[in-house]
Amino acid sequence: MDLDVFVAAHRAEWDRLDALLRRGGRRLSGEEADELVTLYQRTATHLSLVQSSAPDPALVARLTTLVARARSAVAGARTASWRDAGRFFAAGFPAAVYRSRHWWVSTALVCTLAIALIGWWIATNPDVQSAIVAPDALRELTRPGGEYEDYYSSNPAGSFAAQVWTNNAQAAAICLVLGVFLGIPVLFVLYQNVVNVGIGLGLMGSAGRADTFLGLILPHGLLELTAVFVAAGTGLRLGWTVIDPGPRSRRTALAEEGRAALGMALGLGAVLLVSGVIEAFVTPSPLPTWARIGIGLVAELAFLGYVFVIGRRAAEAGETGDVERLDRADRLPAAA
Repeated sequence: MDLDVFVAAHRAEWDRLDALLRRGGRRLSGEEADELVTLYQRTATHLSLVQSSAPDPALVARLTTLVARARSAVAGARTASWRDAGRFFAAGFPAAVYRSRHWWVSTALVCTLAIALIGWWIATNPDVQSAIVAPDALRELTRPGGEYEDYYSSNPAGSFAAQVWTNNAQAAAICLVLGVFLGIPVLFVLYQNVVNVGIGLGLMGSAGRADTFLGLILPHGLLELTAVFVAAGTGLRLGWTVIDPGPRSRRTALAEEGRAALGMALGLGAVLLVSGVIEAFVTPSPLPTWARIGIGLVAELAFLGYVFVIGRRAAEAGETGDVERLDRADRLPAAA
């Protein structure tokens, strides 16, 4: 496509659309309003053609601005409401998690196996234990009432829950936002979590107290680690989209998957808030171990049911976790 000829052929239409938009919708006659809609549709098509055939940055910027202004004038301004939040948690968020299930379930299985192997390796090798921590410090860490157990009651429950939620939400956000960098930051976050849990399991296992460690970590860890694995799997999927966008253009694929990933940050923040409350109030409580683990298991099963029942239905109905259609950029098919 000859860009200069294309601009010369359609510049008058763009200028006319700009003039109508400057006057405002209330000042337009019926004929002018119809003209605005027609010019809006044509300009959207022009934008699609330019993006696919001759993506000149200056022209794309101008047409994008025109289309956005015209769309706002035609469809009216739209603000978020409680209805949007309800729709997000009832359909958008669980559908997005369900759609990325192959990524995060695989991530969870690999990481759980790695934690078990690291824990076994440390627990059965005194040389590894001494390389991690001195023998005296190890006894202090693993004794009944030692630092591993005191950690969960070292601060007031409310502030501890806020601290835990902030740390975990930050890790999840890193996975979701920075996954676009080919997933490399995601692998770093996973490495930190796997190694930390594996070391704790191994050191407590070396003292014959692996059951105590699991009794402390499982009540909140089931839901917490699941949320981290969901964020990591989604981030890895976003990174893979950069490499292989599939039938969509790379720009379109990244826009759609990126918006869904950012939306998931909000949903996972709520999930991590629940796990933080459990970690602050249930894990250090005097409840029997079976009761504390039972509470964590109920929370985990509730989340999995939410994803694989509600999320599956929403995904099958066409929900992707992306924003509402009216909030997306206009995109029309065009031949190159």
